[in-house]
This record gives sequence, C-alpha cells and structure tokens, in this order.
Amino acid sequence: MAPPSQKVVCIKHVKQETAEEWDETMPLPGDIIEGVGEDCGDESFVSAKARADLNSQLGRIHRVAEVVWLKVRRGEGTLKLRVCVVPDVNVKLQKKFTVRAASDERHVAVLAEMTFQECFDLQEMSRRVVNLDFKGFHRKGMKYDWKHKVGSSLPDRRSTVVSSILFTPLSRERGTEASTVRAMAWFSAAISSGIPLVFTNIQTEQIITSERSQTTSTVNVAQGIRLWFLPGLAEVPIELFPRPGEFRFGMDIKRTEEGFICVNSVARGTAAERAGLGQLFEQANRTRHLLVISRLKGKSLMPSTVDSDGLIHCCDNADIRQELFFALEKADSIQLHLMSWPSETVASSPASVVAALRPPESF
Repeated sequence: MAPPSQKVVCIKHVKQETAEEWDETMPLPGDIIEGVGEDCGDESFVSAKARADLNSQLGRIHRVAEVVWLKVRRGEGTLKLRVCVVPDVNVKLQKKFTVRAASDERHVAVLAEMTFQECFDLQEMSRRVVNLDFKGFHRKGMKYDWKHKVGSSLPDRRSTVVSSILFTPLSRERGTEASTVRAMAWFSAAISSGIPLVFTNIQTEQIITSERSQTTSTVNVAQGIRLWFLPGLAEVPIELFPRPGEFRFGMDIKRTEEGFICVNSVARGTAAERAGLGQLFEQANRTRHLLVISRLKGKSLMPSTVDSDGLIHCCDNADIRQELFFALEKADSIQLHLMSWPSETVASSPASVVAALRPPESF
C-alpha cells in the first residue's frame, strides 16, 4: 500500500456550492484520479501520475470529444465516472483543462496534487454530504414569516443564540484528531473555570485559503474542527442607565484564558449595581461560577477561531472600551447579555474557582 504522504492527482474541491445536489455519479472532493479514457473499457484508460500528465491527456481528448470517462479511487474501490472536459478558468497564464459532472454543468472539479491522507480526509467529508444510504423524500418549498419569528422567538433579534469556534490545524498537522483534542480541551477548561457552556455539536469543516504571487495563485485546503455551543441555560439581558454626571458604568471586566469576557467586580451606587449586575455577580461567586458577558449591544463577545499558530481570536478589549465610552459620552444606556447557569448545576459547580485572568479594565 502506498504511504499516506505520497502525492497523487485528486479532486481538491468542486465549485458547485449546493452540496445537497451532489451524488455518487459526480466527481467528488477526495476522489483520486487513476486514469482517463474515451470510453469505459479498461483498455482505453491512460493512467494519470501527475497533474501535468492529466492535463495533457484531457487536452488531447478535448480536441476530439467533449465527454470522457474518469476512473477514480473512492474508499476501497474504484469507479468510472462520465464527465465533460472543460477549460480550467482558474489558470490564466497557460491553457489547462479540468472536468465537470456530465449531469450538472455547475459541478466543476478543481484538480490538484495532494497526499493520500489529505484525499482520504476529503473523501470522508464527501461521504457524509452525499449520504448514499438514504436519499429522503422529495422536498417542497414552504413560506415562513422570518421577520416575525426572528423578532419574537429570540432574546435579541440580532442574536443567533448558538455560538461556535473553529479550530484550524496547526502547521504540519494532518487529519482532524489533533484539532478535535484541542477543541475538547478548550471546552473542558472553559467549563472547569466556571463558564456556563452547553455542548451542542462538533463537526469537520473545510478551510480554503489562497496564496498569491505575481505569477501564480495557490489554493490550500485543510480540515478544521468547528465546536458549537450554547451560552448556558439562557442569555439574560441587562440594561445599564447612567445618571447625569456619572463617568463610568461601574463594572470591571477580565478576559479568561479561553477568551471569554467576564465581570470581575461591580461598584456600589453605579448603573451596573442599579441594573442588578451586582446581585448576579455575588450569586455567581457563591456558586463558584463566572458571570460571563455574551454580547454587548447585540454584538457577540465570544471567541471565534483558533488559528494555525494556536492563537485564540477573541473580542478586543479596546473595542469593548470604545463602545462603553461612546455610550457614556452620549449619556445613553447600553445593553449587555449575560450567560445564565441552570439552577440545578449549583450543587455540582466546578471545583476550580477562576481560570487565570488578565488585568481588569474599569468602566
């Protein structure tokens, strides 16, 4: 068996964005191209060991026939797919060819040389999308009053309620196991520090990046891990109303190691205490939880991504300060949303009180 690091010609991704319309007769991401032929007979197929070889064969066949047969390795077996040869519009400096599904002109393949392991990872993604075991019933469009539902069914019409964080593979990582380990370590550490997260889902996600130079453009594909979670039992809205002459809202905040913004203290006689923030903060302390701000003026304060250097991309404290200062300058109120713990978790609250925090910012 060939080593997982060996390079082969494969389908990196397809341009058809409607993944629900993919099927097993189409070229799919991860398909390893073993050969191309003018008919489906085994003797007609010419092997493709490199992208340049395949381009030469497609160009030769394109002069005499538009429809060709592609032999691909998918999983443990091989398939023969009926495809059309089309110019590769991504390449400007020289004429290159690619293939598209014979049944759908939108389904154009992007070809590349990738390792066996990278191809297998893409094949797993394609397998889940196509879902060969059950196609389901035919679908019919139904009208829905989105505007009314968004306005009446969410705590804030700008809120998606569910949040997620995308973990990008670190340099030289292959597969998704290491990214999954980091995702679950981050999630567990957040809960242990006292942040009320509720696990929703975890999934792989294709990450496409491009590198451009004066002469070439390279597209890179990696498999990331997206972790979905809910902000505790609910999000509690709190509105702070400053009085004339007040120059701060009266709360100190800190950022946790996992990238969340939490309340660190509440000053007496301030807008924050009058709004009930002090009482919530004291209750959180008694149950060894953190009082986490999930949104400010409807904008999410949740960490969003972990990049290939392992850095957590989270809300900039400078942006938070700016929003609060602008509101104070205009003597406007400002709305916070706080993560709420379910009452039944009080008895089983985390043993560790607070994760290591950065110096506070006062407002």
